[in-house]
Order: sequence, then structure tokens, then C-alpha cells
Amino acid sequence: MPIATGDSVTLEYTGRLDDDTVFDTSRKSVAEETGLAEAQPEREYAPLTVEIGEEQVIEGMEEGLIGLEAGETDTLTIPPEKAYGEPSDDQIQEFETAELKEMLGGQTPEEGAYLEAQNGSQGEVVHVDEEVVRVDFNPRLAGETLTFDVEIVDVN
Repeated sequence: MPIATGDSVTLEYTGRLDDDTVFDTSRKSVAEETGLAEAQPEREYAPLTVEIGEEQVIEGMEEGLIGLEAGETDTLTIPPEKAYGEPSDDQIQEFETAELKEMLGGQTPEEGAYLEAQNGSQGEVVHVDEEVVRVDFNPRLAGETLTFDVEIVDVN
């Protein structure tokens, strides 16, 4: 039976950028080969189960899975507008350096560091001077075309 909205789908996947960099995978062997396992030592690599129609994965992934069947493999190419969107200047926030330093317990953030906002989103510090700190809260994969190699393990 082809995958349809409402199905629970278990899949193995490997996500790559246009330059072939692997940014995510469910397969431990791929994670070890590409250095992801070393970068995320706490992570468990296992098949992913998603409910189609529940927006648990990016739009392009969900759309790409519909119609596939258990045992099938496919390569999904997902443009930014169906993934994490394009980077937006609205997602770059400015903070007064002194105020942010106080919130960070007296530490001045450095460019390239990551900060977590109260809502849980992560941002990269992209500018620091005496007056202001700019933090980019665009998703890390904004503006990227993503390619996923998927293998459908099970469909319920």
C-alpha cells in the first residue's frame, strides 16, 4: 500500500547538502563515517517514525514520502521553500552588549558562538562590539536545498 496522509511511517534516512556534506542521518554507520557520531556522542541513531500529515518533519520530506511503499528507497530533493525557508534579516536580533553580558553571567559572547533563546531556538553570534551583539536565529539549514536518501522500513 502506498504511503498516505494518516499513515505512520518508519524510515532510514541520510540528509546531504548540495556539496555532498552529510548533515543528518538515522544510520549509525553513516554517522561514524562522516564524523556526525563524534560531534553528537549522546545521540542514538535509529530509524525515524513519523505520522504523515502531523507536520513532524519538513514539508518537502512529508510530500516526498507520500506514494512510496514499505521496502522502497528513493532520493528526495527538497528546495528551501519546502524545507527551512530562505534566511531572513528579521531573524537577526540585536542586543545591547552590556545587557547580554549580564544575562550570560558576566561573559561577553564571541562571534561564532551559539546562544539559546528563552523559547529554545538557537542563534549564532554574528557580530560583537562595545555597543551591540547581533545574533542570527535563522535555522542552520535556511537557504539550503536538501537531498535525502530514504528507505521505507515500515508503514502502518
